[in-house]
Amino acid sequence: MTLTPRPGILDISLYVGGRSSVPGVEKVWKLSSNESPLGPSPAALEALKTAASDVSAYPEGTARILREAIGSAENLDPDRIIGSGDGSDYLLTMLAAAYLTPGDEVLFSAHAFLVYKIATLANSARPVEVAEKTTNHGIKVDVDAMLKAVTPRTRLVYIANPNNPTGTYLTSAELRRLHVGLPKNVLLVIDSAYSEYVTASDYEDGTKLVTEFDNVVMTRTFSKIHGLAGLRIGWAYVPTEVAGILNRIRGPFNVGNLQARVGAASIGDRDHLAKAVAHNEKWKRWLTDEIRKTGLRVDDSVANFILIHFPEGPKNAKAVDEFLCARGLILRGVGSYKLPQCLRLTVGPAEANELVVAALKEFMGS
Repeated sequence: MTLTPRPGILDISLYVGGRSSVPGVEKVWKLSSNESPLGPSPAALEALKTAASDVSAYPEGTARILREAIGSAENLDPDRIIGSGDGSDYLLTMLAAAYLTPGDEVLFSAHAFLVYKIATLANSARPVEVAEKTTNHGIKVDVDAMLKAVTPRTRLVYIANPNNPTGTYLTSAELRRLHVGLPKNVLLVIDSAYSEYVTASDYEDGTKLVTEFDNVVMTRTFSKIHGLAGLRIGWAYVPTEVAGILNRIRGPFNVGNLQARVGAASIGDRDHLAKAVAHNEKWKRWLTDEIRKTGLRVDDSVANFILIHFPEGPKNAKAVDEFLCARGLILRGVGSYKLPQCLRLTVGPAEANELVVAALKEFMGS
């Protein structure tokens, strides 16, 4: 007898993260995973040292230390916060496991985070990828197309805001228009992994929507601006009823002592977060301007990365990727996101940013 997984699982393509090395190249700059060039805050590193003595004990089961720190920093009700010791990815997949049944439909945009499709298929539901639109600022989620794609089988709508890998975002008005157009039995999941980087005045991260409505949740992560990708800490802000559901199915000790204490220290260090935002704004703007001078299209971005478009022919994305890798500069190919002629560049340290621009100018000028 052959063991058979539930329908949909064998249709999942394995997720492949950004490369971290190049064969034969000793010194590399990893600009492929949207990691923080500033790293963790000093407060987080000190908490890591202190918490190391607690690794032999089970953690407190509700992640109380982490939830209360988040609630204090973000002015949110800790009872409506769900912690995760496996990043926000775990929360995105847990929501799918909680609310999807075989044959249900899940909407997300065509160039959205690959985990949405994985979570959908893993729960025998049907992924519905909605085409995005090209604007003067870049490739963007099309609210009208999303609403048109809703059917009686729709149960979840995933929206990354800002979106990875395009770097674009829905304004507060657009996000609310999307929500208003959804049936009340459809859960809107707002993935705000890059929200701390956004400085636009017409942006909202989703917390107000969660407070106002019972069919909206928002997820966040410590992997990006907090520089704690290696600890895999995430959190969600959810309606009270959703919190009751997720607390029933999450692991009983799903946030470790190290994660809870380091995350709590990090979110309280507002000075470090402000430095990370300032560094990102300065270098993102510089990278965008300098790369555009080569004649390449660079979309506007509100996150900590930019999307660079390359032409067909000898100077295509594959050719420039090989050229950069040979010089120790690793960007992210986004063919799996249906953008085969693009590379995503994470804003890095000053030296790395300057090296990338110099290499692109050399390549495009050759």
